[in-house]
Amino acid sequence: MALFREQADVSVRPATPDDEAAVARVQLRAWRSTHADLLGADVLEQLDVMAVRQQWAAAISSPPSRAHHVLVACDGPRVVGFAASAPLPAAHEDTADAATGGPDASGGVEVVALEVDPDARQGGHGSRLLAACVDIARDAGATHLQTWVLDGDDAREQFLRGAGLGPDGAERELGVRPDGGARAVVERRWVAEI
Repeated sequence: MALFREQADVSVRPATPDDEAAVARVQLRAWRSTHADLLGADVLEQLDVMAVRQQWAAAISSPPSRAHHVLVACDGPRVVGFAASAPLPAAHEDTADAATGGPDASGGVEVVALEVDPDARQGGHGSRLLAACVDIARDAGATHLQTWVLDGDDAREQFLRGAGLGPDGAERELGVRPDGGARAVVERRWVAEI
């Protein structure tokens, strides 16, 4: 007789200082799985694991303001994904929120990172992370959400479209330096009213 859990042991919670290694691991595995063709496997293999881990440790332990968030998705006790969000600068830079010490989030929030371990994809973790980012943004009074997608990341575009986001026509070019040469990578902005 097979036993089934009545409720899946999956969750999203704020990241804690003990999560930085797992967040870095998920990010690097996800990038290597998804972006090797575009960015170059050699570039991704050269990323400094300790530097990535230290950046996440700082983002988790010492965020620039209380309006910056790092969340983790868990399957049981194991971290299988993460998201990071930050307030968009207000239309006028003099509208800093004294309580948070950062920009007023009432305009919008950017999901600056959202990754799920390749072995845990299609389990709803990305949807739970995005929903948690939206909930936090709404609680802060934000009216819209944005994120950036690398050109050619069809799976992420499909995921975001299914969640109600769409491209607004804005794009930016990032420089990548594989083998010492510059190569342009384009990101497109995806937005939604929340």
